[in-house]
Parts: sequence; C-alpha cells; structure tokens
Amino acid sequence: MRDGVTLRTVVYSPRNVPGRHPILMERTPYGAGPYGADYRGFRGSVKMQQAGYIFAWQDVRGKGQSQGDYVNIRPTLKKGVRGIDESTDTYDTVDWLVKHVADNNGAVGLWGISYPGFYAGAGAIDSHPNLKAVSPQAPVSDWFLGDDVHHNGAFFLQDNLNFISGFDAPRTGPRPQIDKAGSEYDFFLRGGSEASLEATYLKGSIPYWNELVDHPNYDEYWKDRSLPNHMKGVKCAVLTVGGWFDAEDMWGALNTYRATERQNKAPNFLVMGPWYHGMWSRTPGTTFGDLDYGQDTSRYFQDEVEFPFFERYLRGQSVPSPAEATVFETGANRWRAFSEWPPKGLAKATFYLGEGKTIGARKPNAEAGPDRFVNDPAAPTPYLADYRTSKRRTREYMVDDQRWNAERADVLTYADVPFPQDLTVAGPIDVDFWVATTGTDMDLVVKVIDVYPEDATDKRPSGGSMAGYELNVKADVFRARFRNSFERPEAFVPGRPTRVRFKMNDLLHTFRKGHRLMVQVQGSWFPLVDQNPNRFVPNISRAKPEDYQKATISIYHDPRHPSSVGFGVLRPSPVGPR
Repeated sequence: MRDGVTLRTVVYSPRNVPGRHPILMERTPYGAGPYGADYRGFRGSVKMQQAGYIFAWQDVRGKGQSQGDYVNIRPTLKKGVRGIDESTDTYDTVDWLVKHVADNNGAVGLWGISYPGFYAGAGAIDSHPNLKAVSPQAPVSDWFLGDDVHHNGAFFLQDNLNFISGFDAPRTGPRPQIDKAGSEYDFFLRGGSEASLEATYLKGSIPYWNELVDHPNYDEYWKDRSLPNHMKGVKCAVLTVGGWFDAEDMWGALNTYRATERQNKAPNFLVMGPWYHGMWSRTPGTTFGDLDYGQDTSRYFQDEVEFPFFERYLRGQSVPSPAEATVFETGANRWRAFSEWPPKGLAKATFYLGEGKTIGARKPNAEAGPDRFVNDPAAPTPYLADYRTSKRRTREYMVDDQRWNAERADVLTYADVPFPQDLTVAGPIDVDFWVATTGTDMDLVVKVIDVYPEDATDKRPSGGSMAGYELNVKADVFRARFRNSFERPEAFVPGRPTRVRFKMNDLLHTFRKGHRLMVQVQGSWFPLVDQNPNRFVPNISRAKPEDYQKATISIYHDPRHPSSVGFGVLRPSPVGPR
C-alpha cells in the first residue's frame, strides 16, 4: 500500500482456460485463507469459474495475515485529506494486480457479502480506472440508522454481543468468557444495560464495545462511517444486492443503491430477492422458513443477473444490461424488472388504525379513546415464540407466524377485512403514529403482517398448511427519542399525545385476494433490541437498574390524532413479470 503496509492477497488463476481473463476480488476481514495451495472456492455463479475468471482474496488491514491496524468501518477520507482508507487500499491493490498477475485482461471486479460488501462499496469510491464493476451485496452501510448495530437508533443487543465477543476479540491474549446458561432471553434480562454487560463479562477486553456505548446519538463518529454518504467518485458499474428478509443489512442494500444513484452517473443496478442474509450464495433459495417460492431464486440471480453483469463490464461481452431494478415480488412469488426503484407512478394507500382494533382505508371520523398496553422492563415483549428456550437469534423471525404474539397483553393487534382483490405494494412503508407514554421515553415496534385465510390451500415446505398463517412481511423498531432528530434526542412529556413518524424498509409484496392486512404494535423486541428503560436518560447503554420502570403506552386513532401505515401501490407496469 502507499504507506508501506503489506496486505496478504491470495490469487487463483485458471489452469485450463486459455486467454486473458478478468480478475474478481473480495476484500474480507474474515480471513482470505487457506493460505496454501488449496482453492478457496467461489460462492457466486459457477459460470464464472467455467469462464476462467481469476479470483483474488485479500485480508484487509489488521486482519488475517495482513499488516496494519484494524478499524471497524474505517472512516472514508474527506476530500483533499491525505492518508489511507478502504478506497485507497482498494485502489493500490487493483493497481498492483493488473501489473503483476499474469494473463489478466486489465479489468478488475470487486464483490463481497455483508462486511466484505462494505469493502466492495468503499472500493468503488474514487474508483481506479481498471476497476470496472463492483457488487456490494448485503453491504454494511450505516451502523446507526439501519444495519447490524442499530436500527433507527435502537441498539441490537443480542446480535452485537454475540458477534463482537468473537470478531473483535484480541488476536492474542485471553478472550471474554460468557456463560449463557438457559435461554438468551433470560441471559440478557439478567445482564442489564450494555455498560453492565461490559462490567460483568467483557471487562475491557474489547475496546470497540465501549466505542459503541460512548456514541448513543448520530454524531460525527457515525456519519464518518456511513458508506452511503461517501459513495462519490464512482466510475465503475455497480450491482447492489440485498434480501427482503435480511435481518442484518437490508437497509444497507437499499440505501447504498440509492446513494450511488443520487451521487454518480455510473451504471447502477439493484437486486432484491426473497432471502435472508447472504442466502443467495449459500442455498438454492427455493424455501425460507415456512415459505416456499417454487423456484431456485438464487440460481436465477447468479446465472441470469450476476454472471451477465460481470461478463458485460469485465469482458465487454455483448450481453444485455441488467434491469435497473430486478426485484422479487413476495406473495406472488415472481421476479419483476423495473426501470427505477421505487417504481415510477406508485399510487398511495394509507391504512388507519381504528376503534375496536381495526385497520382500514377510512380516516377516523369519530372520537375514540386510545388503545393502551403496559411495557414492563422486568418482562419485555420477546421477538420470537420460544423465547424461554431459544439459545440463538434465528433468521426465521423475519417471516415467522405471528399468531403466538396476537394474544399478548403487551401487544396491540389491528386487522382489516379480507382484500376483495390482489393489492401489490412497493417501496418504503410510511409509519405515522400518535403515541403517549406515562414515562419520558419509549420504543415503537411496528409489524406489517399478511394474514392468510382460514381456508388457504398453500403448503409449507414441511407439508403443513398455511391456513390462518400470520406472515411477518416487514417489521422494525424506532427509538422514539429520535422522532425529530437522530442527532438530538428529546424526552417525552408524560401523557402528551406525540407524533412519531419513520420509514420502514422497502418491500414488493402482493396481499392476495382473501388475505388480510394486520399491524401489530409493541414497546420492546427483546433480546433482539436492548431495553428502553421508559425513562429518558442521556445514554440508554449506561442506564442504571433504578432507571427501568413500567410505562403505559397509548396509541391514538381519533380525528385529531390519526395513526396509520402507508404504502406505495403498484399499478400494472410496462416492464412486467419475468
């Protein structure tokens, strides 16, 4: 690298495919081994191996066998500032590869999933002239607004402790020992705040944990590490990939695509499939949880989108360019192609919460008291049914049947009548609620659910019936102290109706004729998300035991305080199903 640091890079060239070939590289913090003669294996389309691509893997700075110091989500250099970042390391690597690897054709591609997806996106910034195509897949993008560490300012407790205690443990020396006897729900309930977990288990062994704790608001620390804000100077083609049921980096895929489109003129494409995190590289993508798509969605993506993309931009092959957006329509189980995302010409459909736990298209026109539930930090609302026995965070919670949740006293459930015809919704979901709390802070968890009719004939992959199934289509949490600003949190005035608005991640979903829309509302999502103590404190991660208190949360639905969820409705598209 330009500062003299050496990064360990492993290159595999084809033995039996003559000619000059493009180089496809992944930069990773997870180890570029094996470091001998064994072939690592490529997880994308097998067609790339058959076509004789040269594959390169690189340990990023401070990881694996590379020199230098590791920095989580290394900040991108500001314009005119000299130094190193992930963009300069990529630039220097591309420059070295095209000059030193035999039989390359001068074109380099860069790809990666999850954390390597971040490195792919960062590598496109101020691109090297020989970097022709980049595919950030499920990219880590902004760890405060929507990926991995926080969603809308709410700290994802379970994932972070489990990941950081291994990934960020020191290369040498003792690692933290965490005894999780019993369920993870009970472990985190005993553990308390993030500061308490540090004092009990981590004990200074992982400094990065304290970095997270020390930045409770969207300050410059987070903004400097936000990939979408820095996606500028992109001169190569970009194919961003994500999954509708990715519990970790769905926000990253959608917003990396949007930011690249907004800030550059390079060819820019989006793929969103019906997948969990990285599922398109691991399984055929035929089923997920209780959903059966009836087709190999992963193979379709790899062979019909990913491979032609790299062939076009790395070899100059005269294959068609991908559609601007190649998106899987859940509910209808089909791929669709659009000239932009969200699609042009969306109508607006707003569904209002109503009296008697109803939801419908009519705005409330009669006075009605709010619905209420008690949020109790001593018994927080769980995120999955078997929370008393579960010892891990499941992928399937993103699509789980929500019938187990509907009867809980700390969950409000609103349901519509069956749809008289199919309704296809697209783009982000607008949540616009009026709420109050007897405390001075609160979280708002909202779930959008597709309820199957009781006579549904759909089958689960296991063979069971989907009759009456309450499919979790989209769900997220919003830390309501950030209702007006992620930089400057505000306390609630107890008992005062207060408007809370936010956007949930995009979807493309068809509520089929006879299905119903359901919305569930709750105040905690534990232990997925850390507990809001219901009392406004400067830093929730440092809340003390006495800060946690019960609070009664009210959800309003009267003419002066209408609460709603809004969707973009897809009219018939000139670019139709595929």
